[in-house]
Amino acid sequence: MPSYHLITYGCQMNKSDSERMETILKGVGLESTENQQTADVILVNTCSVRQSAEDRVFSLIHSLQPLKEQRGELIIGVTGCMPGRDRHGALRKRLPMVDLYFPTKDMGQLPRWLGELRPELVNSTDTLDDYLKVHPEYHSHVQAFVSIQTGCNKFCTYCVVPFSRGLEKNRPCQDIVEEIRELALHGCAEVTLLGQTVNSYRAPDPEHFSTENPYKDHFAALLWEVNQIKGISRLHFTAPHPLHMTDEVIDAMTLPAHLNFIHLPVQSGDDEVLRRMNRRYTAAQYLDVVDRLRAKIPHIAIGTDIIVGFAGETPEQFQKTVALYEQVRFDISYTARYSVRSGTAAAKAFKDDVSLEEKKHRWNVLQELQERIVKEKNQTYLGKEVSVLVDRHEPPKITDEMLVMPEKIRESMMTQPGFCYGNSREMKLVRFPGTPDSVGKIVNVRVTKADMWILEGEKL
Repeated sequence: MPSYHLITYGCQMNKSDSERMETILKGVGLESTENQQTADVILVNTCSVRQSAEDRVFSLIHSLQPLKEQRGELIIGVTGCMPGRDRHGALRKRLPMVDLYFPTKDMGQLPRWLGELRPELVNSTDTLDDYLKVHPEYHSHVQAFVSIQTGCNKFCTYCVVPFSRGLEKNRPCQDIVEEIRELALHGCAEVTLLGQTVNSYRAPDPEHFSTENPYKDHFAALLWEVNQIKGISRLHFTAPHPLHMTDEVIDAMTLPAHLNFIHLPVQSGDDEVLRRMNRRYTAAQYLDVVDRLRAKIPHIAIGTDIIVGFAGETPEQFQKTVALYEQVRFDISYTARYSVRSGTAAAKAFKDDVSLEEKKHRWNVLQELQERIVKEKNQTYLGKEVSVLVDRHEPPKITDEMLVMPEKIRESMMTQPGFCYGNSREMKLVRFPGTPDSVGKIVNVRVTKADMWILEGEKL
């Protein structure tokens, strides 16, 4: 059979998009292969959040040049955020060996394009106007990412998303609920709702909300609807915007299926930096959201995103971010060094005047702060039970220490069951001795050791 090889970079939204792309490709007669050397089609789903992400794509595509020269019939395609933001074709000019170059929203045209390039590859050239109508080829039977919106209307000055993905477009709630019901029927237990500002969701078909639904806020109402689906016992969403964390959304997070975790980007703790970022809230308003979350859900774990070294950020302004971090005591933070993105408002209006060395220093300050706080907070789990959705199993490994042990002891250790891994409802990574048959199941684990990035325990 004709085959494709799909490479995905970037966020969970990109991974979800790739699952839909796989459904389209398999639907027209192609099969997946891990072997680039034999694939008829190689597709790269790209990320543009930072320059380093795009540099990785250029490096990968140029590494495929010898294969393209050897196999002239090979089709190389690039999709995702890079083509989406490349309005004037400057990035495209650097990839002359690429045959297909298209934004995510146009993936429904793949059957036609492949048919034009190599008619023998596809059994159909039917196209789709809305790729979100495609039910994805999910890679996990028990966990799934479900997109509820694409694009963004916020126009943060550092961000390419409104250019790469367009303005905000919300899926009908009926389509979302039907997709999740189908997932539940096939054994899915955990769903993560995806959107660029996921809690700004506005249903284009609010008449399909149940008459029993108690919420007026459309995102809160959607959370309620998902909670009614039998089999979905773990519900999460990412990434919300602080502006749209209404009291109803917070109340809906107390419903039974919702995980005890939220990832709430802050980006900076200084009001002037936030203004230049066009984040549309102050540090005090962000802290108010945190206070309202903890008042309703006292032990909720909170993650965030932070940018250090944004244009014009002074040492004093950075210290306000440090102070906010200390006050909130985040459970995890994804910290990025500011990277200028061409076409954004920040690239046009502000000078990138914080040195790379200073950006690295500020990143290290927050990293050390995070490690200290996370280790301290994780100690509260010692001796407690946590609910874990097991997503992988690793057999015992031979270590350097084992090589010098007596053979009988080493053989005995190698007959042990290995370790199971999964996340708790607070999105803490948990490891415990177990067998492969635990994968895909929700189990209770008593925590016996709490390290910085992992809780260890025993299955109950």
